Amino acid sequence: MPEPAAPEGAAASAGHFDLIIVGAGSGNSIIGPAFDEKRIALIDDGRWFGGTCLNAGCIPTKMFVRPADIAADAADAGGLGIDARIDSVDWPSMRERILGRTDAISASGLRYRVEDCPNVTVFRETFGFESRKTLVSASGVRISGETIVIAAGSRPRALNAAWQSEAAIHDSDSIMRIETLPRSLVILGGGAVAVEFAHIFGAFGVDVTLVIRAETLLHGHDDDISRAFAEQASRRWRLVRGQRVESIERVESAERVESAERAGEQLHVALSGGDVLEAECVLVAQGRVPNTDTLAAASVGFDLAEDGTLVVDERQRVLAGGQPLDDVYALGDICNHWELKHVANHQARVVAHNIAHPASPAAGDPGPVPSAIFSHPQVAQFGLTEREARAADHTGERVVTVTQPYSSTAYGWALEDTTSFCKLVIEAPGGRILGAHIMGPEASILIQPLVQAASFGRPVTGLARGQYWPHPAATEVVENALLAAEEALAEAAVRRRRDSTTMPGRHK
Repeated sequence: MPEPAAPEGAAASAGHFDLIIVGAGSGNSIIGPAFDEKRIALIDDGRWFGGTCLNAGCIPTKMFVRPADIAADAADAGGLGIDARIDSVDWPSMRERILGRTDAISASGLRYRVEDCPNVTVFRETFGFESRKTLVSASGVRISGETIVIAAGSRPRALNAAWQSEAAIHDSDSIMRIETLPRSLVILGGGAVAVEFAHIFGAFGVDVTLVIRAETLLHGHDDDISRAFAEQASRRWRLVRGQRVESIERVESAERVESAERAGEQLHVALSGGDVLEAECVLVAQGRVPNTDTLAAASVGFDLAEDGTLVVDERQRVLAGGQPLDDVYALGDICNHWELKHVANHQARVVAHNIAHPASPAAGDPGPVPSAIFSHPQVAQFGLTEREARAADHTGERVVTVTQPYSSTAYGWALEDTTSFCKLVIEAPGGRILGAHIMGPEASILIQPLVQAASFGRPVTGLARGQYWPHPAATEVVENALLAAEEALAEAAVRRRRDSTTMPGRHK
């Protein structure tokens, strides 16, 4: 985070604005031609201008994932009759290629707002709410606004363990910017961020250990996905299950490690089960925290959910005392649990429309929210897990599930893939897709036809045979899953008819 200092001219500009936007990630996209006549304050206290996705999230991580995929595929090529290996990984060059692009976009975005947008004043420091329409900065700048948009995002959750300030303990913001690849890395966490970085560094030859408090990875995903992914992960990285970190300290190592930040020293990670892990670096990947606390949002009466996010209505208006506030909006990580850029972007479009067109406000979501994890293998999902769907089915008859392996398709044969699958959770008898869960190559792409069907309310019946599916292509696993779902629905209907005619007291 930059030193608290107002930009040149900010003192003169400080005062009352037509619109204040707190956060320059998706919030920055609100500023368009419809707002050219408005006096706007844009607040961004991030180390890099432009939000998490661009600078330390989805964009650079996926740019690192691409070369990691190539390295992992080379390592796995033996099953296809190819003897391949990775001779070296030029981490500094890779890092410069990736971060050089995102940093340049960040810098140009800031320059554009400061130099080419005369109606916009950019503040590069932390502000907190003094009242619902007034904010005060760390350096004492006070501004107020007719309309407020809170898009301040979230930050990595801090490590809850005893440790001294240590350059080799990283979060997702800093781990991509290390100077050299460590020889060993301990990752604390078992969610999306943890397994993506495990893939990146593991594929580049780093000895990776994941420490998870649960017994499986990807907690919250469908049970079949969690179990299958953990089985695959255990073949690539060391998994330490059911433990938490008690302390981390730097100690002298018996072996001199030239790539360590301090040669001859290592981090010792003490676990609750008594084990001590040794590594050059530690990555803390135990979730994220909404930035409502740094904004003092609770002190001015904004409603907060149990996880600390702002509570909003369907128009993205912030609630206070259960009632929506006119002209106070929120979007992105600070007001939803998804922590996904595509959700924040949609909410930004809703907010922009509602500010510009108050007489015809927009509301609602476009459908189920998909998410994708770019690890090895990929995982994509939306909607209910089987466990959630069955818990909501009080009759025990309204849910059917099907699991279709990649190996049932010609493309699966080409991959020599025996572990990947697509699982559908279907409502009976109507055939509505309640949830879809895919683990395997290109899962992030294969999920989209199912998202589209669910978003537009199409039942599974007829989806497979009502269109062409390229052959042989990976999408055939979705086609086959839909066909299997139709068969499962038909079988469920037969069982219901049979059961209804054999119940005591009914005529056959």
